[in-house]
Amino acid sequence: MRSWRPVSLGPEFNRFWIGQSVSTVGDRITVFVVPTLMIFVLDASAFQVGIVAMAQYLGIPLLGPLAGMLVDRWDNRRTLLVCDGARLAAVAVIPLAYWQGWLSTPLLFACVAVISGATIFFTVGYLVAVPAVVPKEHLVRAYSRLEGSRSVSEVSGPSLAAGLYGALGVAALIVDAASYLVSALCLRSMRPWGERTVVEGSVWQRLTSGFRLNWADPVLRRVVVAAVTLNCGGPVFVTVLPILAYQGLGVSVGVFGAAMSVAAVGALVGAAVAPKAGERLGTGRMLAWSLLLHCLVGLGVLAAPALPAGAVIAVTMGCYGFFMSCINVCSAPIRQSRMSAHHQGVMHAAFRTATWGVIPLAALAGGLAVSLLTGPLGILDAARVTMAGGTLLAACSFLPALRIQRLMDAAERPKPPEADGGTAAPALAEGTS
Repeated sequence: MRSWRPVSLGPEFNRFWIGQSVSTVGDRITVFVVPTLMIFVLDASAFQVGIVAMAQYLGIPLLGPLAGMLVDRWDNRRTLLVCDGARLAAVAVIPLAYWQGWLSTPLLFACVAVISGATIFFTVGYLVAVPAVVPKEHLVRAYSRLEGSRSVSEVSGPSLAAGLYGALGVAALIVDAASYLVSALCLRSMRPWGERTVVEGSVWQRLTSGFRLNWADPVLRRVVVAAVTLNCGGPVFVTVLPILAYQGLGVSVGVFGAAMSVAAVGALVGAAVAPKAGERLGTGRMLAWSLLLHCLVGLGVLAAPALPAGAVIAVTMGCYGFFMSCINVCSAPIRQSRMSAHHQGVMHAAFRTATWGVIPLAALAGGLAVSLLTGPLGILDAARVTMAGGTLLAACSFLPALRIQRLMDAAERPKPPEADGGTAAPALAEGTS
C-alpha cells in the first residue's frame, strides 16, 4: 500500500523552507502596500507608480553579474543572512519615514532599490543553496514545495495585506520586516553548506563567463530568450494592474486584496500539479505551453467592467498564477541540469541579469504608456490597452521554448554506434538556434 505522506527532504531543507515561506508572505505585504500608499497617500501618477515598480528590479542589471561572481566566493549562508538584514532595514525605513513626515516617491524608490539589490544576492545564493541541501533526484520536489509556499503567500498575502493596511496603515510593513528576521533565524539554525569556489582568471572573465555558459548551451539559450521575451511584456501587465483596479474600475483596497487572494489559489494548484505534469509531458514541453497559456489568460481582464471587476480580476489572475507556477517549477531544474555545481552561481546570476534586466524598463514603459494614453482614452481604456499589448508581447515567449524538450531528449538519448565502431556526435550539438 502506497503511503500518502510526502517524501521527506530532510531537516535542513525544512528549516530553509519554513524561513522562506514566512518571508514570502511578508514580501506580498510590501508588494501590495507600496503601490497602495502611492495611490491613496501620495496621490502618485501612473508614471510615478511605474518608476517605483522599476526600482523593484533595478538591482538585476546593475548587480546581477557581480552577485554571481561574489556569491561563488563568499560563504553562502552568511550572504543570505546579510541580505535578510539589509531588506529588513530597508522595509522598516518606510513606516518610520511616514511617521516623521518624510515619505515621498524618491524615498520609496530608494528603499525599494535597496530591497532589490539585496534580493539579487539572496536569489543567487538561494538557487545555490537548494541543490546543496537537497539530493539531485529530489530537486523538482524541493522547488515544487518552495513554489507552493510562494503560491500560499500569494493566496494569503493580499488579503492579509489589505486587512493589515486597513487596521494599521503603513505600519503593516513592520510585518514584512519581521518576516526577514524569521528567515534569518531559520538560516542561522542550519548547518553550513557548500564551499567557497576558488576560480582562475580575471574578474572580467568571471563576470562574463556566466553569459557565455548560458549562451553556449542550446537548451539554456532557448530558456534565456523565452524568459527575456516574457519579461518584456509581463511586467507591463503586473505594473498596470493596480492602476486598472483602483483608478480605472474603482475597486476598493479590500476587494482588490480579496480578489488577488482568490486568484492566488490558482498559483497554489499550479505548484502542486506541475511536478506530475512535467514528468508526464516532459519539463521542456510543460515549460513551453505554460509560457503561452500564462500570457493568453491575461487577456481575461478585458472582460471588466462588462462583468464584475473583482470576479474578473480573481479568475484572470488565478489562471495567470497557475501557469506562472508551472513555469517556475520547470525552469530551475532544467537550468540546473545543464550546469555543473562549480558554475551554478555565475550561471544563475547571468540568467537573472539577462532575463530580469528588462523588467525595470518594462515596468517603466507600462506606467508611461498609461500616462500618455490617459488623455485621449481615459484611465480605464489606457490601462486596458496597455495591459493587452504587454500580454500579447509576452506570449511570443512560447516560440523559442518550443524545441527545448526535443533538445533535452536528444541529449539523454544513447549515442548510436557508427559503422567504424565509433560513436556519433550527440544530436544536442546540432542545436544552434
